[in-house]
Parts: sequence; structure tokens; C-alpha cells
Amino acid sequence: MIALDANGADRGAATVAEGGRSSGVPVRIFGPAAEIGAGADAVDAPVAITNEDEPARAVRARPDASLVQAAKAVAAGDCSAVVSAGPTGALMAASLFHLKRMKGVHRPAAAVLLPVPGRPTLLLDSGANVDVRSEYLVQWAYMGAMYMESVYGVERPRVGLLSNGSEAKKGTPEVVEANERLTGGQLNFVGNVEGGDIASPEIDVVVTDGFTGNVALKAVEGTAKVVTGALRDAVKSNPATLVGGLLLARRLGRMRRELSQDEVGGGIMLGLRGVAVAAHGDATAVGIANAVRLAQRAVDERTVERTEQALRAAGVLRSSEAAVSVASRDD
Repeated sequence: MIALDANGADRGAATVAEGGRSSGVPVRIFGPAAEIGAGADAVDAPVAITNEDEPARAVRARPDASLVQAAKAVAAGDCSAVVSAGPTGALMAASLFHLKRMKGVHRPAAAVLLPVPGRPTLLLDSGANVDVRSEYLVQWAYMGAMYMESVYGVERPRVGLLSNGSEAKKGTPEVVEANERLTGGQLNFVGNVEGGDIASPEIDVVVTDGFTGNVALKAVEGTAKVVTGALRDAVKSNPATLVGGLLLARRLGRMRRELSQDEVGGGIMLGLRGVAVAAHGDATAVGIANAVRLAQRAVDERTVERTEQALRAAGVLRSSEAAVSVASRDD
């Protein structure tokens, strides 16, 4: 069963509840009863955490918030994963407090499939960590590769580091060091990639810091909307193109779906001891349903366990001494 937080979504709790119930996956919906309805799958939880709140402080101060209750249900073993279309920072904070980070992981990362046609490309971090170290990037590379392999069946995913040039010495000191550590390792590492390569079918996983990743994600989403809008306007511009558009309607419809964030479903928080999925804030009921299915798929494919095994086999988990040091800084 998936714990679904109904608060914080742009389209309201009723839309989230509709998406959860239409997903075909058992859900437990946490939100205001007046909007999500009653029943065995609903928990009245009207308290919300918003984008105006400081995530960690709000999660600590509001144990009755719908998101916190959903995360606790997963920690208690009552549900197998948590999904939320509310603030991503709050989902990460609630997950860190209750699901906990994977032992030996420096920082969990938000990983999202880019809405591009053809073979999917995973981008991480897409917004959870603004400041990074080279060891974070290295771990995210392994996390992303294992996720694409276990959930999407991509054999030997091709992994690239986002930089301002393809040369190994280009980029920030953290990127340069991460490049050195990944080169010759166990991953199918293709080196540095530039912004124009993000949507390339030649790359399966793009690794970067959360600030750059979030900007890149929003740029891709915005471009997708412009492209689909321009195609629609061009088709409707005159009778001749309208006829051609009707002939291509099926293909254009498929392309619109591929470019839609609803089709992606959401981003998964990799590096946690449980599964947490951030649905798009503006998701329709279709997008919420896909986010719930994504969470269930990650559970079924044992993504958490397989990711930990891959990190351990690669020798990139931090030592217990380092873990204590970092944990003390986090507090």
C-alpha cells in the first residue's frame, strides 16, 4: 500500500485523491476529509506544509501534517512508500526524519526522468542539494545507474557528469574530482556532458548538483511546453496544415504525452532506506496515478536494497566514522 499525501498540490487534494484511487495500486490517502472523501483508504489530515515553510522546521513542528503522517506510516511498516505532490523540500525532510538515509550515503538525491521523446534520461540531483562535494556526485552516479537498471531495465546505463565542457578538466573542482573518481570505475561512465546533451539518446543518467539540476529540469519542461504549443498553433494556422495535422494526430498525440510531466509521474528520492516519490506540483490525476505506480514499481523491484548493494560493491559508501561526523554536522 502506498501512503499518498494529498495536501500541497497545485490542483488540490481532490485531484490527488482521484489520481491515487485510479492508479490501480492500493493507497492510503492523507488529507482533508472534505476533499479526499471518506473510506478505509482515507485519513483525515487537514494540516499541510507549504512552500512558504522552512521544510525541516515545519516537519518537526507539525507531526499531524498529512505529509508527516504519510512518512510515518511507511516508517512503521503500514505502507511501503510515500508519494507527495507538495513541496519537495518538505518531502525530503520528512523522509530523512522518518525513513532515514541509507547507511553510508552522504546525501539523498532527487532523481527525475526528463520529459523527452524516446529513451528516458534520468537527471539527479533535480533540486534536493544545492551544495555538493565530489563524493556526493560519485554516489549519485551509482544510485542513478542502479535505478535505471532495476526499474527501467536499462542494461549498463551510460552515465555522464553535467559540466561546461566535455573535457575531463572542465567544470567546478567538485566535478573535475568526481570525473577522476568515476573514470575507470565499475559504471559505464561516458565522462562530462554539456547542457545540449541532456536530452540526447546517448545518455541514460545525468549527474549534477541540485541547483543546476533544477534549472536544467525547468528549462527542459519549459521547452517541451513551447514545442508542443508551437506545433499545435502551426497545425491550426491554415486549412492545409490542419488537414496534415489530422493525418498526424496520432503521432502528435503520442509526442505530447511523451513531453508531458504527467507521463513521467514524479521524481524518486534515492539514497533513503525507503521509497519516496515527489509528484509534479501541477500534476493532474493522471500524473498522480503515474507517480503512485512509479512508487509501487520501485518497491517491487527492490530499488533500495539493490542500490545499497551496488554502492557497497563499488566501495563508495562512507565509513562509519565519517558518517558520525557528517550526521553531527547535519544536526
